[in-house]
Amino acid sequence: MSPIRNRWFGPEMTLFSVILFLVEFVRGAALISFLPIFGEKTLDLSLNIIGVAITAHYLTDTLLKMAIGYLLDRFSIRFVVQAGLLISLIGIALFPFAYMPWIFIVAAALYGVGISPIWIVCLTKVSEAHRATQMGFLYTIWFVGIGSGPIISNILLDYSTSITYYLLLGLSLISWVLALFISNTRTSAAVSLPIREQFTILVERLRHMKLLLPGMVLQTMGAGMLVPILPSFAEDRLGLNGKQYSLLLLAGGALTVLGLIPLGRLSDKLGGKKWFLVLGFCCIGGELYLLGLEPPLWQCMLLTGALGLSYAALLPAWNALLANYVPPMQQGLGWGIFSTVEGVGGMIGPVIGGSLAAWHGQSAVVWYAAVMYAFIGLFYIWFPFRAFTDSGHAAK
Repeated sequence: MSPIRNRWFGPEMTLFSVILFLVEFVRGAALISFLPIFGEKTLDLSLNIIGVAITAHYLTDTLLKMAIGYLLDRFSIRFVVQAGLLISLIGIALFPFAYMPWIFIVAAALYGVGISPIWIVCLTKVSEAHRATQMGFLYTIWFVGIGSGPIISNILLDYSTSITYYLLLGLSLISWVLALFISNTRTSAAVSLPIREQFTILVERLRHMKLLLPGMVLQTMGAGMLVPILPSFAEDRLGLNGKQYSLLLLAGGALTVLGLIPLGRLSDKLGGKKWFLVLGFCCIGGELYLLGLEPPLWQCMLLTGALGLSYAALLPAWNALLANYVPPMQQGLGWGIFSTVEGVGGMIGPVIGGSLAAWHGQSAVVWYAAVMYAFIGLFYIWFPFRAFTDSGHAAK
């Protein structure tokens, strides 16, 4: 068996990757395309309500990340993943009946429950020797799923809302069935520490990484602001139909997928993460600003492709950097807490984005997000990166 297969494609990781792909496919299709379009066009809900619903999704996802990490350190992976995916399936099943805003919000919140377990499980399976490379692989799976979901959903929505919905429901059901084949093990065989001691360790990690916290929150907040307005921005401001919007997403997603693994390897080889982060954040800010100027289609294609490469440079280095602060004996809880911190931005971003769109228009949301990403990049120019080396040793 080749080293690459040993590293990435063992039977266990293959199963997790397939489930992760299906979960992220449905998530991308639902959050980026189906919910905003279905909520606005079919259910006649306002962008504010759609923003609140997407925030409710991220709220349950964020709040459960810490608890799920704790559970993964104590109970079988199969039980935790299956339970989460079943609740998500129920959330998807409620959407056709969500003519009242509160039902729409509750359905989105229930759907958020099943996202956390499979992602955190995948993070705990990453090896130390090739962390950035393997992070690149996981983000490839993530981006192929979350990118192809809205692309296919947008095309199908031009023909039938019902077909789109049943596709999402069917794939959610398949992911839950596949979870039946997960081995009945815990995330690690480590001796369990008392919860107070685990939190003491993790609070110490957070103290060392306090200058990372603005980036952890603001980057997901910026992305969350864009989620409820992207379909309407593409249609109303850029003049794109469903197929053209799908083509735009494909341009960004394809270059992200193509760039993740090689740029992850480059990050491993060079050993420094600072300029991957600084350039990645600043480039994203500049590209979003230009996109907010409502350029013609061919320029939009170039900008979304550049956005994809910027994310590909940023994400493996960012997560490999965070991994230095995860206590090796409490990986489930560690990734749960760090994902919770990141999820705070995603939780409040959609409400802010929906409100800004209602007050100032969709283009203003894109510009605010651009300023936020540029600020993060400029902030980290002055970051004392020698702290990464010290924390990396301390975490081992």
